[in-house]
Amino acid sequence: MTTEPLNYRSLCPLSTALDLIGDKWSLILVRDMCMGKSKYGDFQNSPEAIPTNILANRLRKLESNGILVKRPYQDKPVRYEYCLTLKGAELLPVIQQLARWAHQHVAESMPPPAWFLNAKPEDLIKASKL
Repeated sequence: MTTEPLNYRSLCPLSTALDLIGDKWSLILVRDMCMGKSKYGDFQNSPEAIPTNILANRLRKLESNGILVKRPYQDKPVRYEYCLTLKGAELLPVIQQLARWAHQHVAESMPPPAWFLNAKPEDLIKASKL
């Protein structure tokens, strides 16, 4: 895993975190992986309808920054699944709190599922101990 070089806007922890995952799509992909999605087609079928060029770009960016790993699950043709690393799984409390906040402050927002709010980062790590 190679970390993508970034020019941080500042060394403020919030600013550096947003430089890594603060775009419109990265946390949606992390959310999807928290919900058990792992394949490119799974991500394409999410209700937010991420465009394929952006999906490929965000998956590469998240991989290069150590948020997820890509591994083959099929040889011919080669197809990959994407799994959260510990670094990625540790974003779970962040997205849980964002979901709580949205439910409280955005009238149109649906309530987050109880299983999601009760999940722990260690629940998300695949058996391979990424």
